[in-house]
Amino acid sequence: QVQLVESGGGLVQAGGSLRLSCAASGSTSSINAMGWYRQAPGKQRELVAAISSGGNTNYASSVKGRFTITRDNAKNTVYLQMDSLKPEDTAVYYCSAGTYYKSSYYFGGSWGQGTQVTVSS
Repeated sequence: QVQLVESGGGLVQAGGSLRLSCAASGSTSSINAMGWYRQAPGKQRELVAAISSGGNTNYASSVKGRFTITRDNAKNTVYLQMDSLKPEDTAVYYCSAGTYYKSSYYFGGSWGQGTQVTVSS
């Protein structure tokens, strides 16, 4: 079992920046990928960004060029730097741990509690 604890959400004006962090503990040897999802009211949860332990990354087209995902393998921590934020980025952001295999990511086994990001116009 992997436990995930997120931090760093908040309220920011459009054009501003926020940095989210997610620390993993427990059976971390069972995972080789971490990712960030978000869910806005009335919408499905969507993958925002993912990173493998080897450094491969993947981004949703809506955030590419604005968000950057990084990870510190020694600390089992993943970060999401969010720049040029837009009101449509408002959502609850969830961290997830999973697997990267043959260039694909598989998430769903472990989730954080979520952190609210609100971008005002």
